[in-house]
Amino acid sequence: MLYILGKSFVGLFYPNLCEACGNSLVGAEQVLCTACRYNIPKTNYWETDNNPVAQSFWGRVGVDKACSYFFFNKGSNYRKLLHKLKYRGQKEIGFTLGRYFGQELKNKSWCNGIDMLVPVPLHPKNLHKRGYNQSECIAQGMAGVLELAVITGNLIKRTHTESQTQKGRLERWQNVSKVFAVINPQIFEGKHILLIDDTMTTGATLEACAQALLSSCNCKVSVATLAYAPL
Repeated sequence: MLYILGKSFVGLFYPNLCEACGNSLVGAEQVLCTACRYNIPKTNYWETDNNPVAQSFWGRVGVDKACSYFFFNKGSNYRKLLHKLKYRGQKEIGFTLGRYFGQELKNKSWCNGIDMLVPVPLHPKNLHKRGYNQSECIAQGMAGVLELAVITGNLIKRTHTESQTQKGRLERWQNVSKVFAVINPQIFEGKHILLIDDTMTTGATLEACAQALLSSCNCKVSVATLAYAPL
């Protein structure tokens, strides 16, 4: 009782707020209030194989299937969630949204046949600066629901590259081509890998990761990202 009262008292001065709309969270709400969770602009791309995310890889790399959780719309409250996750140290956003995404995929059996989750790696320089990999946070949230292992450290980013934010499709591809590598191909041999990232725009980074995996191992690769932001 004292703990509950103390927590409530602290909440008067340091309220737990929804990361999307800024309203106070109540009860069991975490990260998002019930209204914002309900109104997530879901793509529902896991319901069809021929969705725009999957089509982005056609003719480029042999991705088995692909989807994203929600649309990364300009001016949307949900857009700033990814900014907080990547640049403000709010790892809990990745864990929570990863759980929500994982539940959607589980409900539709989208991940049937997937053997493991592999987050898109950061270069050690960026990992040291940020202190964590946002894609790994998402993967860990998904893994708890999907009951799959998250494998890190085997797919690596061996070359430091410039930010992709202001680059076009060709520039993005040239920026990341051949910068990813697999350390021990046997770990991925014969497996169906689900690549996890925070946002997909042109898909250049994911394409480069998939190419590294497919050229090094006898494996299958699928892709899942939290957000979809086509150019």
